[in-house]
Amino acid sequence: MLNINSVPRRQAGGSWQKRIYSRYGPWAVVTGASSGIGREIAFQLAEAGLNLVLCARSQEILQQIATELTNRYGTEVRVVRLDLAVDTGVETLDKATQDLDVGLLIASAGFGTSGSFLDSQLEQEIEMINVNCRGILGVSWYFGRRFAKRGRGGMVLMSSIVGFQGMPFAAHYAATKAYVQTLAEALYVELAPLGVDVLASAPAPTNSGFANRAGMQMGMAMKPGDVAQPTLSALGRKSTVLPGPLSKLLVYSLSTLPRWARVRIMGGVMEGMTKHQRRENNLGLGKS
Repeated sequence: MLNINSVPRRQAGGSWQKRIYSRYGPWAVVTGASSGIGREIAFQLAEAGLNLVLCARSQEILQQIATELTNRYGTEVRVVRLDLAVDTGVETLDKATQDLDVGLLIASAGFGTSGSFLDSQLEQEIEMINVNCRGILGVSWYFGRRFAKRGRGGMVLMSSIVGFQGMPFAAHYAATKAYVQTLAEALYVELAPLGVDVLASAPAPTNSGFANRAGMQMGMAMKPGDVAQPTLSALGRKSTVLPGPLSKLLVYSLSTLPRWARVRIMGGVMEGMTKHQRRENNLGLGKS
């Protein structure tokens, strides 16, 4: 934990920031905090006055972010290096935060794959289940119980617009996000009487390092900042948020179509974003 005795504490600014602090403070846990949306949300929460537990696989990057947050906002930061793909990842996080009054969970850790399902690597697809589904299940259960006992709390589960229908050429990734979406929708209703707010944030493609790992070439894409602030503003007010104009455009433009048609249209989009993979595979097959 960083020493902040000499750093002046910055007070929460706008109305949404004051609401977040008063409802969910003083501590928030952010998984996937080393980059992209998780990192941006961490900065937004620090500006709102919350102390942070930052979780990801890279200790060095987390320490750099922690130092920047403390210097800029006077936020107390605890870094927890963990991999939610391993069996003990969630328990490690729970134990590392038992002494803290955590009131907010941002479950942003996750990754995706794309391309032909039959050309995928099974080991990587199973790892994606472990991070995107089992990891989300674990942190939701652990912190949901803690928040219910506390009498108040909030959880943000990162869904995606691809979770609203099947997505050819990203079939398994879309399936994991459908899991997150339906879990969040149900917990929104189930945990509300216990004082726990749950939100599914379903953004459109976002420039967050996700595309590189998934092997996608994205055209239109949002910035992490386009996702973070609308997501935090929606927590406690609705069950699902489509952050940013692009998310709303892509979802609402298809909303009147039957599900089979949405699947084919989204598949056509993803096929275009992954066609370079097929070219590379063909070139590879041509070499002997």
